[in-house]
Amino acid sequence: MAFLDLSDVRKNYGPNTVVHKFDLDVERGEFVSFLGPSGCGKTTTLRMVAGFEVPTAGAIRIDGRDITRLRPNQRNVGMVFQSYALFPNMTVADNVAFGLKIANKPSSEIKARVEEMLNIIKLPHLGGRYPYQLSGGQQQRVALARALAIKPQVLLLDEPLSALDAKIRVSLREEIRSLQRSLGITTIYVTHDQEEALSMSDRIVVMNEGRVEQIGTPFEIYNHPRTRFVASFVGTLNILKGKVVDPAAGKIVIDGQELFASKRIAHLQAGEACSAALRPEAASLHQSELQEAAKIASAFGRESGPRNRMVGTIEEVSFLGSVVRIRVRFKENAVSLDTFNNPNTTPPARGMQVTVSFAREDLLVLEGAEG
Repeated sequence: MAFLDLSDVRKNYGPNTVVHKFDLDVERGEFVSFLGPSGCGKTTTLRMVAGFEVPTAGAIRIDGRDITRLRPNQRNVGMVFQSYALFPNMTVADNVAFGLKIANKPSSEIKARVEEMLNIIKLPHLGGRYPYQLSGGQQQRVALARALAIKPQVLLLDEPLSALDAKIRVSLREEIRSLQRSLGITTIYVTHDQEEALSMSDRIVVMNEGRVEQIGTPFEIYNHPRTRFVASFVGTLNILKGKVVDPAAGKIVIDGQELFASKRIAHLQAGEACSAALRPEAASLHQSELQEAAKIASAFGRESGPRNRMVGTIEEVSFLGSVVRIRVRFKENAVSLDTFNNPNTTPPARGMQVTVSFAREDLLVLEGAEG
């Protein structure tokens, strides 16, 4: 049985359904991220686990105990808010101790636990300061310590790094993940930042308009998206519009050029419109580059058969430092592809006719026809 179980959870506000049939099993000690754009229902779902929202239907269980209708203080859950929500009139130590005092823990136990938590977040010397005397990163550490001080069964984090600058975000997400692993605490992390979700999570729940689009590991979500939304939301992506020719053979046609996926197209029929996805890093140009790409792909076990090739014209070349992004136009469709910057090689010029090559495994025919 899963440690945290959400079964057929739904949430309505009047006639509007903001979370549709949400099912998720989370194992003990697992780090799961809810990823999606603003308004997709991820924070509402998190708040239902915390007890700040009551599901319209469905059940939520922690370690086999039904907590669906329990108040927040009746479930052993710690939550870190986007706005930190520290008490401005309390010192750092008092903020960390707050949940323990509410639980009527002995003063000696509270003092020892506060010292332990301040050491864990690497702020042992700041217990006497007030929140306004701390940086944003330090305030977020204190909020995390306060949530962990009560030894919760589940830790919930609602976009905890969104208010911080990029460098501090990277540092703190590494600290949060390291701390979560060392404590072995089951964690749900809400974010709209795909890089955060990909770098921190054991699994990712991609949400859109209140529905779960896909659940999988970061590798699965990035490399094997099931829907157009997942493919386009996670990572940079080329979406190509085409038509199915032979579903059993995985054969499609895009701008008059025949291409093959690595497996049969089970969800579409011959003649139906389709959307195909291709990552920029999966494609390459020119014969010499193709040979080198084949060597690299073979070394990683990706080259299992013939490669797809499309002839087009270079439309744009963008220098991005270590990477050069090249956009190739066919007819109605175009793809962007990335190559490493080589100071000894001049990038191809606009208007040049080129061949784009990519492995069949890298062409993903997405579920649903193009609308």
